[in-house]
Amino acid sequence: MKLALVQYNPEWENKLVNQKKITGLINSLFEPADMFIFPEMTLTGFSMNGQLAEIFDKSKSETLDYFSNLSEQFSTNIIAGFIEKDEDKFYNTLFVIDRKGDVIGKYRKIHLFSFAGEEKTYQAGSKVEIVEIEGIKIGLSICYDLRFPELFRIYGKNRVELIVNIANWPEKRVEHFVHLLRARAIENQCFVVGVNRVGWGKKDFYDGRSSIFDPMGQELVSVVNEEKIILAEINLNLVEETRRKFPFLNDIKLI
Repeated sequence: MKLALVQYNPEWENKLVNQKKITGLINSLFEPADMFIFPEMTLTGFSMNGQLAEIFDKSKSETLDYFSNLSEQFSTNIIAGFIEKDEDKFYNTLFVIDRKGDVIGKYRKIHLFSFAGEEKTYQAGSKVEIVEIEGIKIGLSICYDLRFPELFRIYGKNRVELIVNIANWPEKRVEHFVHLLRARAIENQCFVVGVNRVGWGKKDFYDGRSSIFDPMGQELVSVVNEEKIILAEINLNLVEETRRKFPFLNDIKLI
């Protein structure tokens, strides 16, 4: 499977400008990919502005409609994020769109970043989410979730082959981001992908470090401080081979 990690610098809370920027980046890429993965709150940056929220309905959501059209145009699967409104509640949500432009799954961030007051605006999600894309089981997560291995052990127990984390993880703690991605790959014996943004947000600087780790924790790619689409091929047969050779997941005791 060929992945495209979109590490870019969004303009703060400006969805239209960021749509144009993303479209330009992808148009400059001549090589197709099976899946494009974007950072957390893709078109707004890590915002606490509930007025930017959208209903999870492609016919009513500007963001979902944009990415759905993008997936159809480039015949690719897409994982991205936005601020979701459900009745009077707001969620930090990740969504998955297939090559036909259909929304096939969503995950609401479970662990809210109280250090920045995220829980004052958003409701916490209440369930894990595993989607299957073209026969591949994928576990979904958002940014701060990465610090809580309990979530990922559920994915490991369910034998996902790929874990995706979309993030807005600032440069001053980015080494934690990279080390935690590696740890989640090693303990669950699967590929782990982290996609982060770059540039200045409202308060923090981000240097990216979007990365892929294989089931043995080997770094396949990590890009620092560049706004670019990072292409990488992953061999998913390696997941089965690793788990067969080192059957550690059989010994999980979730007490």
